[in-house]
Amino acid sequence: MKLDDLNWKILESLQVNARQSNTELAKKIGISSNAVAERIKKMEEQGTIKGYTANLSFEKVGYQLKTIITIKPAIDKYINFIKEIRQQKEVINCFRVTGDESYYVEAIFVNYSHLEFFLDKMLGYGLTTTYVVLSEVTYNRAIARKEDLTDYHKIEK
Repeated sequence: MKLDDLNWKILESLQVNARQSNTELAKKIGISSNAVAERIKKMEEQGTIKGYTANLSFEKVGYQLKTIITIKPAIDKYINFIKEIRQQKEVINCFRVTGDESYYVEAIFVNYSHLEFFLDKMLGYGLTTTYVVLSEVTYNRAIARKEDLTDYHKIEK
């Protein structure tokens, strides 16, 4: 399925408010609600739309700290580290990355003691570096179509 202008308008609108009705979307975009529903279903089936979630405030649900932790597991501990990190409820996101560290972990904690307990567990797998998030400059920014990127056309051949 091609991501034409109508599909992009649907995607941009859903990224701002995924709870709006197909009727509301149809009014914004200028097509029927049945056409909106059909396009959304196709984008879900092809995996362009991966799902719908609620973005929670970690502070409002009882956590004081949000952190970014980079981890470089020892060579013989990668598999066990991956199994362990997937089980940790504090972990919001974990990415395998290039660079000096191997994993980038975003996690939330009730307090510093909780963070310390978590870090002690992770030290069994390798070296960690921890950053406490002071504020969110951007958060879950909507994905823009590449043609709308400021300098996109300068690099495309």
